[in-house]
Amino acid sequence: MPRIAYVNGRYLPHSQAGVHIEDRGYQFADGVYEVCEVARGFIVDSVGHLNRLDRSLSELRIAWPVNRAVLVHIMREVIARNRVHNGMVYLQVTRGVAPRDHVFPAGTTLSSLVVTAKRTDPVASAKRATAGIKVITVPENRWDRVDIKSVGLLPNVLARQQAKEAGAQEAWFVDPDGTVKEGAATNAWIVTKDGHLVTRPADSGILRGITRTTLMDVAKKLGLKVEERGFTVEEAKSAREAFMTAATTVIMPIVAIDGQPVANGHPGSVALSLREAFFDVAEKIQA
Repeated sequence: MPRIAYVNGRYLPHSQAGVHIEDRGYQFADGVYEVCEVARGFIVDSVGHLNRLDRSLSELRIAWPVNRAVLVHIMREVIARNRVHNGMVYLQVTRGVAPRDHVFPAGTTLSSLVVTAKRTDPVASAKRATAGIKVITVPENRWDRVDIKSVGLLPNVLARQQAKEAGAQEAWFVDPDGTVKEGAATNAWIVTKDGHLVTRPADSGILRGITRTTLMDVAKKLGLKVEERGFTVEEAKSAREAFMTAATTVIMPIVAIDGQPVANGHPGSVALSLREAFFDVAEKIQA
């Protein structure tokens, strides 16, 4: 069965879905995106993701391609056509197609919308969580507005490739003072010796992760304290646990940083308990 995408008003097989040469997302990375988890037939945290999409579009002064209710309908339709029960749905909005020029095109230019969905294997993801993943650290080299979920991700691509070549699965960006910012595609967390969860404040310097936000509600339900503050690479290496959050991985334990084991080098009980409780706490709508 071919995968089906929604592209500017049409549902098309991926093999027939092309990108216009003058789409500003292709020419300038002039666009934004969102990814929602699909779990057990539900779209997870769609309200938070669409609220963040609205903010990203507003920050870049890109118009919504369709109204919000219509977009939710399109997401459901793409999920259904691809028969996704567990997986993800991807949304991308660009400023549209216009002759190449750095300045914004005329106000009559319509923004472009692409929606795709694909299946993932929850059994494989759970198995990965029981083993944990490894991260490396890299110097921060991104633009300052990482709070906007832009499609301009070249530094993230290079960081992830560096991680792969080092035998790891994620890279953490680190400030010159040694403070961890976030991962190439995830938010970074540690668990202190006294069991507190620590993550960098999202007021600047990182993307305000939707899974990150929901996790705070999960922590509250489990009676765990969350500290929003910076932490160094050295503090992370000596922490009781470390983990990362994202819609594509939910909560994933980290067992090594730059080749050094975290605690005993195995996933910790706090991260695994948060992962187990996440679905019940998260906002959900029927896919």
